[in-house]
Amino acid sequence: MTTYTGGCHCGAVRFTVSMDLGAVIECNCSHCEKKGLLLAFVPAASFTLTEGDDSALTEYRFNQKKIKHLFCPTCGVQSYGCGENAEGAETVAVNVRCLDNVTLANLERMPYDGKSR
Repeated sequence: MTTYTGGCHCGAVRFTVSMDLGAVIECNCSHCEKKGLLLAFVPAASFTLTEGDDSALTEYRFNQKKIKHLFCPTCGVQSYGCGENAEGAETVAVNVRCLDNVTLANLERMPYDGKSR
């Protein structure tokens, strides 16, 4: 397990997350595809917001409205989102593009067909 730091472009949102960064999800739903999100899902206990808070972020929900897509109102970057996994456990979807010092070319991308859901 590795601990990563990350955040938005302007620095108003910063976080740490502990995870094994293997394959990342590249979803083709209308939201993820337009934003170019690469996602890694972790239990909420593995994620710590160190700068900013949920109340300072702008929330966007669409489709089934189950995922809180949170983005910085200053720079517009979506560093992470929150929701529940299939078992009902609180989960965080980390935008891997927002992690510090991670070489994206080294990551295996796992396509996910969110467009058909």
